[in-house]
Amino acid sequence: MNFSEILRLVKGSSATPPEISPDVSCAYSSDLLSDVMGHAPDGSVLITIQNHLNTIAVCTLAGIKAIVLCHSRPAPDDMKAAAAREGVAVAISPLSQYEACLALSSLPASPK
Repeated sequence: MNFSEILRLVKGSSATPPEISPDVSCAYSSDLLSDVMGHAPDGSVLITIQNHLNTIAVCTLAGIKAIVLCHSRPAPDDMKAAAAREGVAVAISPLSQYEACLALSSLPASPK
């Protein structure tokens, strides 16, 4: 699924430059970044409320290509800069984590 489709499904807007538009193969939802590092599949989209710089660092380590920040949480400037530098797309969604997970439920929990 491409990032444009993710934005549409989660009713979101992008917090990263338009050229950062990865395809993702699966989804993972967690707010515990150590859990994300240990269990999120490579090539996934992370559904979370963690809107800070460390989230980008974890995504880079785990091979996560995109983030959906729920409850309209803004991406701080340092997070946006790191996301752009690392090529991680960031979406801001008004949906709750549960609603965002439902919206992206066509994505598997792990790569096929």
